[in-house]
Parts: sequence; structure tokens; C-alpha cells
Amino acid sequence: MARVEMLMPKMGESVMEGTILTWLKQVGDTIEQDESVLEVATDKVDTEVPAIESGVLVEILAQEGDVVQVGAPIAIIEVQNGQASAADVAQAKTETSQPQTPIATSSRQSETAAEIEKIKRSDSEKFYSPLVRNIAKQEGISLETLDKINGTGKDGRVTKSDIFQYLEQSRTQQDTTTAIPSQQTAITQAQTPPVASVKKESSTSSQPLQPVAPAQSYGNGVEVIEMDRMRRMIAQRMVDSKRISPHVTSFVEADVTNIVNWRNKHKRAVMEREHTSLTFTPIFIEAVIKAIKDFPKINCSVDGNNILLKRDVNVGMAVALPNDNLIVPVIKNADELSLLGITKRVNDLVERARNNKLSPDDLSGGTYTVSNIGSFGNMLGTPIIMQPQVAILSLGAIIKKPAVITTEHGDMIGIRHMMYLSHSYDHRVVDGALGGKFVKRVADYLENFDISRTI
Repeated sequence: MARVEMLMPKMGESVMEGTILTWLKQVGDTIEQDESVLEVATDKVDTEVPAIESGVLVEILAQEGDVVQVGAPIAIIEVQNGQASAADVAQAKTETSQPQTPIATSSRQSETAAEIEKIKRSDSEKFYSPLVRNIAKQEGISLETLDKINGTGKDGRVTKSDIFQYLEQSRTQQDTTTAIPSQQTAITQAQTPPVASVKKESSTSSQPLQPVAPAQSYGNGVEVIEMDRMRRMIAQRMVDSKRISPHVTSFVEADVTNIVNWRNKHKRAVMEREHTSLTFTPIFIEAVIKAIKDFPKINCSVDGNNILLKRDVNVGMAVALPNDNLIVPVIKNADELSLLGITKRVNDLVERARNNKLSPDDLSGGTYTVSNIGSFGNMLGTPIIMQPQVAILSLGAIIKKPAVITTEHGDMIGIRHMMYLSHSYDHRVVDGALGGKFVKRVADYLENFDISRTI
């Protein structure tokens, strides 16, 4: 028999840690290779982590709620010639109450652990993940203040939730201490300890400041709904994007009558032959890809005073979830796919997004984003840029309306399928000329769609 450490896997670009949400298997359970063992949450997505070996789960090293660095051990699986026996299960259940012998790690695992140790520490030698350090920097929290926050993670480590809670508590206290109405002040003093006593306690303890009870409720006619974790992340990212990027939006109207007629002609055949739906989104994405090839400077990000042009064309697409949250999976190397390939990839990502089956890698690496608000019946929108990208395209609803048609016999009025394209871009690096030309080029590709093509 041999024991193998199950490590916290790398789950996408820039993801350095994950939070253990739920263990799907318990100590003593037999596990098949690639079978889901636990659910992990990152700052990008919740995902299931599969087993690396078949065997018996003999020890769980990280508990639910713990924040674990990528590459750190989270469980131990006992294997025997790749298969687990009934005796292994019985032995595993009894071993959980006995001390475990040290597990020898491979050189690769040792190197990973060494890399983790190289992550910067504060003067007090407390460990802070890159994510926590980044939040502290953005919120202007010093390391001295960070050291005083009571961490709920493993070994008292400060997690992302801890620092958000600290910020919320601090803001609540600030709002309370600056309240003006004397009547509400009297109510607050009657229901809560004086503000001065709270400050005194904070100076003699490393515990975070406790929030002061609100002076009044929202009233009987208001239902209070606390934001879930994903909504809080969305809110933070949207605020950050508006703060980082000066947004400008250009609008163009496009005649997509040829696309509507072509899709109506081919959608049934595609479903029967490929067992997949032919929607408008892949056609729009194909036009975006062509325009990116024409204007490669739109496919970039900003790092300080540097503009980073991206060779890969990775198109993100906003997907609305059943719980009204929003997620943006990415089509990697979209420029290498045919229209049918884009169609299958779009449908796959949408289905997995709505069933919470996306991996962190599905959400990373995007270089440009599209949002099809037309599916909700909206005509126009001013989308917010997905950082660190510099542009995003919003696709409006396709609506029949009278329009002027230019023919060889002169102009005439006809009923056409029209839609608006709304292009938001980062004015730090994308001026009106580039932003406007890009969205106009997308519209040109849509209007000149080849109705004789096959799929």
C-alpha cells in the first residue's frame, strides 16, 4: 500500500488560493480516480476537485472553511496497485483516531511548498495571501492594521471574508459615530455600548472592531437580503472597473436581415446533424473576432504605463445565471475555431455555467468580452469593462423596423431586422477613433454576412 497526498490544484491564471466549501467524501470512503472529492471556492468560481488516484480517503488535512494555498496538501489517499480493497476501508476508518506518520513528498511537491514560503510576509511574520494583500492595498489598509484583524482561516490566517468583514464593520462604526439626529443618537446610546468604549477595547485587543447595532430597522415594508459571495465579488469588480477605467461608449446600428434569414434556414439541420442549437451569439462572436484581427490594439490590457498587446484572441461572453448573478466564461483561441466550433463551444460553456460546472480555467485569460443583452429584449446598453481588458461589446435585441434600402434601382423603404451594438472602451488607451472604427467594422461584417455559406 502507498499513500499519496492530494494537493490543492492550480485553478486558473492568477488563482493562488482556494476556500474549502464542502467535502463530498468522508474519511474511509472509497474513491475512484477523477471522482469529485470536494468543492472549492476561488475568487473566480466554485468548482469540484476530482481525486488524483483511486483508493481510500484516509485523512482530511484541510477543513471546510479553510483557505488553502495552491500546491498545499488537503487530503491523503491510500492506494494499492491503483485499487482499494475492503480491508483498506476498514483500516482507514480506524486510523483516523491514531497519529499519522509523516508522508514523504515528491521533489515537485517540495518545490511547490518552497514557492509558497517565498510569498511575502509582514514584519510580524503573519502570512497573507496575494489576494488579501491586494485587497488591503486597494482599501488603504496598512500591514500594522492587517496584523490586528482576527483571522478565521487555518492557523488564524486572515481570509478575504475576514478583511471584507473588517471593512464593513469599520464603515458601520464610522457611519454611526457621524450620525447627526439627536433622537437617533439617544436610541443608539440606549441600545448599544458607547462608541468611546468600543474604541478603548480596540486599542487593547487584536480583535477587529465590532459593528454597532443600527439605530433603526428598515421598516416593515422592506425585506433585507444579504448579498451572496458571488454578488459581492461582482459588485466589487464593477466598482473597481469604473474606478480604474474611464469608460466611453459608442453606438452603431446594424442591418442583420441576412443573418436572421440564414440562421432560420440552417438551424434545424444543425440541430439534427450536430445535436446543438444554432443561436445568434456565435455569429456575432465570429464578427468580433474578424474585427479584432483588423484592429489588434483593441485586444490588450494595461499594466501601469505599459500596453500589453495579446496575440491570443480569447473572447469572454457574459452569461446570466438562474440566481440572477452573472458569470463570464472564456472561449480560448476563438480565432482558431470555425463557426460550428464557436457554436459548440458557446453552448457548452453556457450549459456548464448554468449548472455550476465551470472550472476556474474556463473563466480566466479573456482578452475581449461580449454581452448579448438582446436575449432580455434590451435594445441598448452601456456595459462595464471586464478588467484588465480595455473594451466590451453589448449586443442589443434584433427588432423588425422600417429602414431605407439602397438598391441598383434607387432607395426604397423595407422591413428589416435591425440591432444596436454598444461598445464601451477604456479611454486611457482606446480613443474614440479606434473604439468607433472597431464597432463599425463589427457591424459591417454582420451586414455583409455571406448567405451562401454552409455550416
